[in-house]
Amino acid sequence: MATLEIKNLHVAIEDKEILKGVDMTINTGEIHAIMGPNGTGKSTLSAAIMGNPNYTVTEGEVLFDGKNVLELDVDERARLGLFLAMQYPSEIPGITNAEFLRAAINAKRGEADKISVMEFIKKLDQNMELLSMKEEMAERYLNEGFSGGEKKRNEILQLLMLEPTFAILDEIDSGLDIDALKVVAKGVNSMRGDKFGALIITHYQRLLDYITPDVVHIMMDGRVVKTGGAELAKRLETEGYVNIAAELGIEYVEEV
Repeated sequence: MATLEIKNLHVAIEDKEILKGVDMTINTGEIHAIMGPNGTGKSTLSAAIMGNPNYTVTEGEVLFDGKNVLELDVDERARLGLFLAMQYPSEIPGITNAEFLRAAINAKRGEADKISVMEFIKKLDQNMELLSMKEEMAERYLNEGFSGGEKKRNEILQLLMLEPTFAILDEIDSGLDIDALKVVAKGVNSMRGDKFGALIITHYQRLLDYITPDVVHIMMDGRVVKTGGAELAKRLETEGYVNIAAELGIEYVEEV
């Protein structure tokens, strides 16, 4: 079992503090979900964990089996076993999906354990079939001209190919119709097991109808204010943030 531990994490952007002391522990074998109003720091948390240079960690640690990943470069974090499915994936013309994926796998494995062409093709075909992706997607340039749904499936394809220890999935349900949502959830659920843990950032209960979380965290104003089981997300959908905030004695003004 591996552990990702976030301890008293404070993060700022352009001198404005966004995260104000986040604590969280995720073990492999678990799927955690974070929900919260817009601007509360959910995506900031994912960016800080993965080393986005636009965000400054002013206090705290992020420990991967006791190793502080904040001291590592972004590529070192990825090789260690961290993965981020981004809300808005970049388009990279000139590099095909297949080229990108094979290069990423080999960078993670290292020079002595490069994946063979046949092993790569077999694995790619299996995962694309699981995600109902057309074969031509492998030869298209990375995310160039992709629809929103295709980009999200492509992020999950990368997840399946790279097999990280911990994945952070930042609003992978955003903009998806119900059929695409089911396919994305199918991909994530196929990773579940003792060697994989995930942190899912979402606004909506509907994703959690298909990927049942073990733990749900509610964030407000840069902090985790309440943690519970899958039932907490369902309660949030029926009661809203206003009632949860009132119960906790937190001032919250609902967006109009």
